[in-house]
Amino acid sequence: MASQSTLYRAPFDPGASSPIDAELVRKLLERALSCGGDDADLFFEYRAGGGFVFDDGILKSASRSVSMGLGVRVRKGEGTGFAFVERFDFEAMEKACLTAARIAESEPHVQVAPIRVVPVAARYDLPQVSLDAPGADKRELLERAAKAAQAADPRVKRVEASLAEEVREILVCSADGRMARDSQPMLRFGVRVVLESNGKRQEGSSGGGGRTTLGYFAGKSPEWHAKQAVEQASIMFEAQEAPAGQLEVALAAGDAGILLHEAVGHGLEADFNRKGTSHYSNKIGELVASELCTVVDDATLALGRGSLNVDDEGNETGSALLIEKGRLVGYLHDRRSAQFFGVKPTGNGRRESFAAVPMPRMTNTILTAGNHDPEEIVRSMKRGIYAKRFGGGQVDIANGDFVFSLTESYLVEDGKIGAPLKGVNLIGNGPDVMRKVVMLGNDVVVSDGVWTCGKDGQSVPVGVGCPTLKVSSMTVGGTKVT
Repeated sequence: MASQSTLYRAPFDPGASSPIDAELVRKLLERALSCGGDDADLFFEYRAGGGFVFDDGILKSASRSVSMGLGVRVRKGEGTGFAFVERFDFEAMEKACLTAARIAESEPHVQVAPIRVVPVAARYDLPQVSLDAPGADKRELLERAAKAAQAADPRVKRVEASLAEEVREILVCSADGRMARDSQPMLRFGVRVVLESNGKRQEGSSGGGGRTTLGYFAGKSPEWHAKQAVEQASIMFEAQEAPAGQLEVALAAGDAGILLHEAVGHGLEADFNRKGTSHYSNKIGELVASELCTVVDDATLALGRGSLNVDDEGNETGSALLIEKGRLVGYLHDRRSAQFFGVKPTGNGRRESFAAVPMPRMTNTILTAGNHDPEEIVRSMKRGIYAKRFGGGQVDIANGDFVFSLTESYLVEDGKIGAPLKGVNLIGNGPDVMRKVVMLGNDVVVSDGVWTCGKDGQSVPVGVGCPTLKVSSMTVGGTKVT
């Protein structure tokens, strides 16, 4: 289990103010099953977070926050009873259990198994979480980023640097006797700049992090991020109108994995397939992508933003194989969907907080490497788009149709990357794009830790990754018709 913060300790930890032990868990689970539920679980959470924003040459804000509570879920057939409470005294927790129990109206038949502690992995076992580091050290990091950006280009008019951090302590207990603990750190750093030239303004940004310490900056310093942001904004002053039409598209390694996440990954979450609302429903064993493509969801990446030692149902996490050489081989499961499909949970039951129910969610979703040299991929293009950085987008989970905007992209002609472009949108269908992958690079990059995924009103941190890849044809939305 990850090292706990010495300053921020969950009240339900052993020896703390409201310790939760096996006997107390047994009593609460018995209350939750008292009306005849089929299954029940308890999710205890304590979350301590902080944030710093450095803007206009000064530290504009510094914050600290704490939240804690217990979520109780009882399942009966297809129904779910759920209640939560923000206190850890027995009466309040018992009331939440009895409230959730009312989903069932029959004699109890499920017995709570003997409670046992489940060992978990140590994928983010840190010597010190960032919350325990002095605030002055964090302010210095932000100030260094601001100074570096100002020094990099005289056109810089504004620099905003920010750092967000947290430690999330969880304890998950279920009626089958499992009791799993985890301490989940998180760090996210970002720099945003505004450049002005001849009355025109352009923005650029860079950031990263993950389940890591301030040691992250030994690899990617605040100065490095600042220069990346300035370079991105500077390039856009030279950007040309984007072509429109059906074009070859090369997607750069790393951030382009967000297209895979949105247009393909959500469709592989088992709740959509259990309900028959995904394009991938009832297609296990079928060819759904180019035979070059293998897709995994891997919670085991060291220090990854989406990595987990245990999911929010107490299930063991791992690397789930979803698409193998173009063929659909599996979905992402929580306990409920795994029971429906008759398979083992993949460790993808996730929830935003104790106040939400878990559902199948991605962790780190990755398109694995191919055999092509990235430069070879670009050289193979007659005329097309090189997509380097992605902005926002919209996706229809049912059919995989998507629209994504690009924040940095280039025109490719005769195998050479040329002028930067503005106003580029990629329009298409996720499964169709996957079938049109004709070249796959050997340079897999997992995007630095910045992505957050939303689903049914819940947000969780995720990672994305992919190699450089070429799609034979994609609709490019621009302002200049080819």
